[in-house]
Amino acid sequence: MTQQAIVTEVAATTIEDKTPPRAERRTSKSRRSFRMFLCIVPFLALVFLFSYFPLYGWIYSLYDYRPALGLAGSDFVGLQWFQLLVSSPTQVAQVGQVLTNTLAISFLGIATSVLPLAFAIFLNEIRAPWFRNAVQTLTTLPNFISWVLVYMIAFSLFSSSGLVNGVLSDAGLITTPVKFLDTDQNVWLTMTLWSVWKGLGWGAIIYLAAIAGIDQSLYESAEIDGAGRFQKMWYITVPQLMPTYLVLLLLSIANLLNNGMEQYFVFQNAFNKEYIQVLDLYVYNIGMTGNNLSMATAIGMLKSLISVILLFTVNGIAKRVRGESIV
Repeated sequence: MTQQAIVTEVAATTIEDKTPPRAERRTSKSRRSFRMFLCIVPFLALVFLFSYFPLYGWIYSLYDYRPALGLAGSDFVGLQWFQLLVSSPTQVAQVGQVLTNTLAISFLGIATSVLPLAFAIFLNEIRAPWFRNAVQTLTTLPNFISWVLVYMIAFSLFSSSGLVNGVLSDAGLITTPVKFLDTDQNVWLTMTLWSVWKGLGWGAIIYLAAIAGIDQSLYESAEIDGAGRFQKMWYITVPQLMPTYLVLLLLSIANLLNNGMEQYFVFQNAFNKEYIQVLDLYVYNIGMTGNNLSMATAIGMLKSLISVILLFTVNGIAKRVRGESIV
């Protein structure tokens, strides 16, 4: 046997000795997987605690619940509250108006969902870093302001004795205060504008992250071919952001009935209640103000089921159109 063959055999034997058996490798991989699973256990517990455990409360929709008596002392009524939703003309008309408000504001939100996309594109085109950072910070800050403080700002500016009416009156443009807040005119539009003002900068963050991931060679090639600034935005940036926008759009459609409550709760008054009362606020008003927790639970239960159906419907559309699902 030659010296080279001996060296080769010794090296092969050494490699075989260092290679762990298959069972040992499998055990090591299982241990790593178990450790990774332990890392997500706290988050799974939080999801269960706040998202799934509250579903036990749906049982209240089957009782004529009285807080003083508790669930055990309340009468079991079965599907009475669900039947009342469709059998009472007054209730049907009220729920119809609430659904109209909810869908109208949701569709206006979807129509304005392109604004964060456009804002992110133009913000990315600002060359001065200090100015770009200042604009992004100022437009993101409102997202961290509670709706109570937003209403305080709105009241200070647009109430009958607010700043805007004061300026218009001093300028001689009006003789009586303009009712910006105490009116049922254009309620859907004003609520949408406040939502846009509060969430524009925050909504642009995900698009700015997507822009940062675009291959810079595309811009360099376009610049060599003589493309201008707006041409690069239209033919490169916008198409690259479309997948992200479509996913967020589909999720917005799946959440048509989830407008939230805080904004409409603080802005509601006796003048605009008919048009500002969305489904979440309606559930709150029935349960807390109307002291009918069972009816509120029944409506909230139906809203959750419809939202799940919408989610799976949109997921099916995404899978058919884009070839991949979102959940």
